[in-house]
Amino acid sequence: MTNNDILRRLRFTFNYTDKQLCDLFALADVGVTTEQVVNWLKKDDDKDQVNLPDQKLAAFLNGWIVKNRGKKDGQLPVNEKQLTNNLILNKIKIALSLKADDILSLLKKVDFNLGKAELSAFFRKPDHKHYRQCKDQIVRNLLTALQQHHRPIKASPAGDNAESTVKSQVKSPVKKQTTQGARPNKSKVYVNPNAKAKSTPKSGNTLKLKPEQIWGTTDK
Repeated sequence: MTNNDILRRLRFTFNYTDKQLCDLFALADVGVTTEQVVNWLKKDDDKDQVNLPDQKLAAFLNGWIVKNRGKKDGQLPVNEKQLTNNLILNKIKIALSLKADDILSLLKKVDFNLGKAELSAFFRKPDHKHYRQCKDQIVRNLLTALQQHHRPIKASPAGDNAESTVKSQVKSPVKKQTTQGARPNKSKVYVNPNAKAKSTPKSGNTLKLKPEQIWGTTDK
């Protein structure tokens, strides 16, 4: 991972503005402009991107610690000229007041399992016999877990059936127009009540009258 990528992901996760990033640098006694910040945040394939030096990323992380935790013994943290993943991991841990179990739980949520002894080895001094170098994948997975925890992306309620749902919603008004006024399961043909009714023979029993019943009897 690059320093630019780490800054970009932390900025997105905690929804910082360019101005807020400048303020965090200032808390570590480092002045930067919004133009510098914008150039650091550009994508890796952008020709105008400017590489973020180790000392500047250290200043950002230290300013983040000061903002969240305050100064230690009234002193500002030292902005290291050279950073390692171990230092970056430790600064994130301090800034967010994370315990070992918190980090392990976050990593587990992104399907990355790590032992407690392995994790503690990352925070030991380099000359300690149990010190272990932290790799990019540890930092990357922790940043991913933090993003999911602090700024989760909501899934569409339609899910995988989004396309079929949209199609059904488009077709439904047409069906309503063609069957307006009809009851479900009603097969009878709609008849305009204002139209002149045509006499049609009724089914069933029909009353039959003889001629004399209609005209009366005739004299012979």
